[in-house]
Amino acid sequence: MEIRAATVLPARREPIELHTADGLTLVGELALPLDRPPVATLVTFHPLPTHGGFMDSHVYKKAANRLPALADLAVLRFNTRGTSSERGTSEGAFDGGEGERFDVAAALEYAEFEDLPRVWVVGWSFGTELTLKWAHDPLVEGAILLSPPLHRATDDDLDAWARFGRPLVVLVPEFDDYLRPDEARKRFARVPQAEVIGVEGAKHLWVGEPYVRIVLNEIVKRVNPEAWPLPTDVS
Repeated sequence: MEIRAATVLPARREPIELHTADGLTLVGELALPLDRPPVATLVTFHPLPTHGGFMDSHVYKKAANRLPALADLAVLRFNTRGTSSERGTSEGAFDGGEGERFDVAAALEYAEFEDLPRVWVVGWSFGTELTLKWAHDPLVEGAILLSPPLHRATDDDLDAWARFGRPLVVLVPEFDDYLRPDEARKRFARVPQAEVIGVEGAKHLWVGEPYVRIVLNEIVKRVNPEAWPLPTDVS
């Protein structure tokens, strides 16, 4: 069977709640391999909720639908404060990336409390800003950024990640609306361990199955290279 945009492969999918230090309850989902423990974990931070971003933004939904089965990964998705999806609405209100520091901490604390292995953070658009600003946690093995705008995240944040020392993989669409590959290479040059990958033909939202496959393959290549490249068919 060919893996298509709507393919949902077997996994254990559990509704979860995250509890922030400032007293909010956030809603989410944890997807796990069906019959074995995960080898690594993706904690995902979604695009800007004021522009339609949420835990079900399509790349993350497809990651949760495929990667537990294909790459033995746990995939944690959640709605940041004030964000709604089919799973429900997280308490609180959008805070421009500042109050969301508590959301990032709550997701990482959940992963630690649940003994989820080898945590990698994946941020997309607004989620890349949350990653660069607030995900400097010893639990985090590395981060993957999708379409970073570098609006809220400053050079100081990049310098902080450089000092943090964890790997940083940056996927930049050729036709991004905010930051394109050449400029991204200049901006991220201050992070010695950053790898900037320009993706030919892609746009900010990674629409189209070929671009989703590129993103998921780049994630798996770093997080569980034994499962790379991902198959395009399953029996």
